[in-house]
Amino acid sequence: MKRTILTLCIVMVSFPTLAINRYNVTTMTCAAIQQTVQREGAAILRWQSKRVAGLPLYNRYVRHGGFCEPGQDAKNAYVPSKDRKSCRVKECADYSFDDGFGIRLQ
Repeated sequence: MKRTILTLCIVMVSFPTLAINRYNVTTMTCAAIQQTVQREGAAILRWQSKRVAGLPLYNRYVRHGGFCEPGQDAKNAYVPSKDRKSCRVKECADYSFDDGFGIRLQ
């Protein structure tokens, strides 16, 4: 019985991680990237580094702070896209108490 409950807990905790989609942003327009994140709420966006050949870069980007972990909020970030050098999206970041008593200023 304990083993079943433990297994069920592990599956429930890991399920949201498995469900997130991954996208190569260099094949998408900026509008498509923004629409994808808005539609899905959270997505992993990836691309190749321009500075280091063969180095993949990626991160999890979100619609708003409700998709972040406790103690984090969404802040502006930028990724390359097919049609722009930098496309604005949001990523989760830890609160900083140096910028307004824990309120993220954007």
